[in-house]
Parts: sequence; C-alpha cells; structure tokens
Amino acid sequence: MVEKTITLTGISANSIEDAVQLAVTRASVTITGIHSARVTNVEAEIENKRVVRWKVTVKCTFRVTESLHE
Repeated sequence: MVEKTITLTGISANSIEDAVQLAVTRASVTITGIHSARVTNVEAEIENKRVVRWKVTVKCTFRVTESLHE
C-alpha cells in the first residue's frame, strides 16, 4: 500500500473547525479516500483588535490506488 500526504490551507471567518472542514471538503472533490487530517498550524488574522479569520494548515493523507488502463 502507498499513501500520499498533501498540505492544504483552510480559511474561515467562523472557527478553526470550519476552516479544517472546508479544506477537507474542497480536497475531497478531486481526491478520494482521504482518511486522516492533521492540523499543523493555526493562525488568527486580526483587524481592529478582533479575530476576523482563522487560517489552518492541514496535512491530509489518502491511499494511492492503482488504475489499470486497457
């Protein structure tokens, strides 16, 4: 078995969890079989002394499948 890990960045004005979910959901459109996600960095963007956005770095891992072409 071979697995591949990619690094994604999710951004949300709502929450850290929402930023992670957005990254995984968007990646799942073109990548099948994502089975784990590890948050490696969390940043808060500040404007006028308030947190306005959460930015997370997520490492998603999925299995690489073999495709046989005829």
